[in-house]
Amino acid sequence: MKRANTRPVRAGTVIIGGGNPIVVQSMCATRTTDIEATAAQAKMLHEAGAGLVRIAVDSAKDVAALAEIRARVPEANLVVDLQENYRLITQVAPHVNKVRYNPGHLYHHERQKTVREKVAFIAETAARHDLAVRVGVNCGSVDPDMDAKFEGADPPGLEGVTAMVESALEHCAILDDLRFDRYVVSLKDSDPRKVIESNVRFAVVRPEVPLHLGVTEAGMLPDGAIKTRIAFEQLLSRGIGDTIRVSLTLPFAEKWREVEVGRQIIADVEAGRFRSVPQFLEGGLNIISCPSCSRVENEAFVDLAFKVKEMTAYAKEYDITIAVMGCRVNGPGETDDADLGLWCAPTFVNLKKGEQELGAFPYDTVLDRLKEELDRLIEEKKAAAARA
Repeated sequence: MKRANTRPVRAGTVIIGGGNPIVVQSMCATRTTDIEATAAQAKMLHEAGAGLVRIAVDSAKDVAALAEIRARVPEANLVVDLQENYRLITQVAPHVNKVRYNPGHLYHHERQKTVREKVAFIAETAARHDLAVRVGVNCGSVDPDMDAKFEGADPPGLEGVTAMVESALEHCAILDDLRFDRYVVSLKDSDPRKVIESNVRFAVVRPEVPLHLGVTEAGMLPDGAIKTRIAFEQLLSRGIGDTIRVSLTLPFAEKWREVEVGRQIIADVEAGRFRSVPQFLEGGLNIISCPSCSRVENEAFVDLAFKVKEMTAYAKEYDITIAVMGCRVNGPGETDDADLGLWCAPTFVNLKKGEQELGAFPYDTVLDRLKEELDRLIEEKKAAAARA
């Protein structure tokens, strides 16, 4: 496989970039405070071939559990998302090999400080503890200033790509100025076309920076694997991509399938076997759902996502996007661009139509209300087609 000449970045026992084998990643779906289950799943993912295993840490209890998980699974290279609290890096650093921060989340936390000050805190701590860093830019949580600055800069279908790329480039420049080069970058969206475009644009400007590839909220099998394959085939075949994450909504016991799908895509591209289905992007019902990870606030989210897929099958011919999100991190922002969105709280589900909030409903009744809104949306589309 053709590979870009990126610099090598070590994360524990794996090296990302530098012509090394592409590293497959996954993320534990268990609650971090459930030490027994999380350690078992981290071990399972590692043995399935995940070179890096990510764990969600959001509290002091999670940090304490992480230390025990690290002790139980010393063979796995662990990664932690800093999410909204970048200062957690000081507590998790002794137990992991890599951290990821989101520039959009960094923007919102401790607004009295400059972005550079916050990035410097992360870089200095990472250097002191021998950690790699991922700058993870996501479609639904771009720095608002960057989003506003480049509003309208992209053609239809690629909205937001320029803001994503510029955000990543800005943070690369800050890290370079801080003389910290042990970082990789990711630019993710739930639309494979935006993933392809953003990573190609970035690679032209910063070809030496290793790239972490992923399609966010790819959804359930088989659609989630198809969306991911479309993006990965186009990028890996151009030499773009040094580590990958397949994000699928799966029963918690089947998280190993993310690793399996990722390894299969790499093997197929290496062998010249291309299985993309481009017509998948030409319209019709599109269900996006975030991966079943340890940030999920109610495990009923996974069951709900499968029920949404089953219930909405009758609308497959309509160009409608439905988003099902499992937590407050992805939920509010990343349902905005969907026609209908559900983001799941611990005891209820928030239903949205675009950015409009329609209310909060119990898990056992939200499907009925979703169907009402879907039927209404279908009628609107029929009426619009009749007028055209």
